[in-house]
Order: sequence, then structure tokens, then C-alpha cells
Amino acid sequence: MADMFEHTPEVWTAAKLRDALSGLPDATPIHIGVADGPGDFDGYGEFVLVDAEPVELDLAGEGSPQGSPVVQFTLFADAKAGVYHLDLD
Repeated sequence: MADMFEHTPEVWTAAKLRDALSGLPDATPIHIGVADGPGDFDGYGEFVLVDAEPVELDLAGEGSPQGSPVVQFTLFADAKAGVYHLDLD
């Protein structure tokens, strides 16, 4: 049986993201390093930010305590620009 551990990363707020981006030129592309496992950025996959929008979550149809849907702002990433093998399967 594998050892278990609790992984609780700090989830950034919009304010923290704005602060991290302050001073960057407007044309700066945003690259995202996705961890191979919880907290493991040694062999991370590199992606680029391609979209951002509010996404409504359905938490088993429960919504928020007030009964309204839960909405979070989600950043969408895609493979970075390059040449890739075409998978014809």
C-alpha cells in the first residue's frame, strides 16, 4: 500500500495573478508548467494560455449554500506552438 499525503497547494486569486503579471509587456505570452504529479514540477509539461472564462460548476447539482450555481474563473491551456506527429489512429 502506498503512503498517503495531503496536497494543499495555494490557489491563486485574480489579485495575485495581476500582481505577478504587473510590469510585463502586453505582448508577453503566458506559458503554464503543469506538474507531472502533486507538487512535482521537475518534469513538468509546458503549455500556453489560450483562453479564460467563467465556468459554472455542478457540484452534484447542489450549487452554493444559497442554491445558486458555483462559478469559478478558469484558464485554458493548449500545447505550445510547434510541430507534432499526426496520430492517425
